[in-house]
Amino acid sequence: MGKPDFTVSTAHTDIYHERTNEMKLNKNFLVHKTGNDTIIVPTGDADFSGIVKGNKTLGAILDFLKKDTTEEYIIEEMAKIYDAPHETIENDVKKSIASLKGIGAIDE
Repeated sequence: MGKPDFTVSTAHTDIYHERTNEMKLNKNFLVHKTGNDTIIVPTGDADFSGIVKGNKTLGAILDFLKKDTTEEYIIEEMAKIYDAPHETIENDVKKSIASLKGIGAIDE
């Protein structure tokens, strides 16, 4: 499994509030996939101002976030897709989700 390699370019970030285990991609963020790259762009209604560029692994995580899901579900499904140690998958998913939450791209 490729590490969820991505960078966040930002003018500012927002604080998020954790309420439940279920989460979903915020409707104010658009995802574009091209080749091995995944790009997340905020709409004008998003509080985040910047661009997120990631790899196919981030793209797979974002696919799960198109509908209500949990971090645990994403980890288990990613483990079925990628031939990598479960701990590596778990760490990569948690890191990616934390980064997405940090920019307000995930609704909980």
